[in-house]
Amino acid sequence: MKESVRKLQPYVPEKPLATLKAELGLTRLVRLSANENPYGTSPKVATAVKAWDFNNSNRYPDGEATALRQAVAQQQAVAPDQIVFSVGLDEMIAMVSRTFLSARDRVLVSAPTFSEYALHAEIEGAKLLAVPTLANDQVDFKGLVSALTPAVKMVWLCNPNNPTGTSESLAQIEQFIQQVPATTMVLIDEAYIDFAMNAAALTAIQLPSKYDNVVVMRTFSKAYGLANFRIGYAVFSKAYAATMQAVRLPYNVNSITQVAALAALQDQAFVRATVTKNAAEREAWLTFFDQHGIRYDQSDANFIFFAYPDAAALAEYLLHHGYSLRTGLRADWLRLTIGTAADGQALRSLIAAYQANAS
Repeated sequence: MKESVRKLQPYVPEKPLATLKAELGLTRLVRLSANENPYGTSPKVATAVKAWDFNNSNRYPDGEATALRQAVAQQQAVAPDQIVFSVGLDEMIAMVSRTFLSARDRVLVSAPTFSEYALHAEIEGAKLLAVPTLANDQVDFKGLVSALTPAVKMVWLCNPNNPTGTSESLAQIEQFIQQVPATTMVLIDEAYIDFAMNAAALTAIQLPSKYDNVVVMRTFSKAYGLANFRIGYAVFSKAYAATMQAVRLPYNVNSITQVAALAALQDQAFVRATVTKNAAEREAWLTFFDQHGIRYDQSDANFIFFAYPDAAALAEYLLHHGYSLRTGLRADWLRLTIGTAADGQALRSLIAAYQANAS
């Protein structure tokens, strides 16, 4: 066993809702800790999946995901052969880490950010270099540039960032890329970009066509509501796309998932409705936090990162009242997935009552 693997601490996934409800003795539990879509999935997905010919169950899926590839390429205005599909973005993070990292390489991140970047760097025997975010949790690009050395082979930018929800402009990102050596890969994770109010102006999806060392990742798990189907993709430059197709496991995305993703992609009305409702509820939360003097990061995503004295106690209180929030990302901070308007109203009442009793 590799020494880097021997020392690993496993990723702890969310407990199944049914298990957690039973443990807590609750009849209803709303999970607002995993950044899932509270509005479900487009009804067209169920229709498409049920129409799939299950007589093909004994056949391997289309390894090229041809129909989905063409649809994504058209939507994003990229060449079909630039797209590499993966089982969620988790598999993509593993693939790029395995491809571009060797032992003793360095991986640069803005911290805090998604923990799997560090996990897969560690698996490959690379060392993580973390540059803290600025006071408002925006990326410290000057700090990242200063941390670049010949040993840094990979830089991760999550935009909007998880867990802070903050986003960086395309101009800032491109200016940073221009200061990164061509031998260093820049991975831009846009899992939450659909929720940004100015998503079209924010996305870096066209940069891989301009810079060979840039990769942009997207997922169907969030705004499209397909978390259970595990489907994501990355756009590579043509210099690396063929290599990544060779690295990708054959038949990694099954037929039902391809059918579901294509149906979801074709129902942009569902996505727009999700984004609109999320934006309205996000604004309600920011107004509430302002009124109650609660510090938070400016979010462009479907979650909000906020500070609270003894946040663990608040989270425990909310959990026993039927709402689970994400803990453990920073001392005395919580990450709240933005839920429905009804759940938001109920949860805000709970927090207000808790705050009043603590005063």
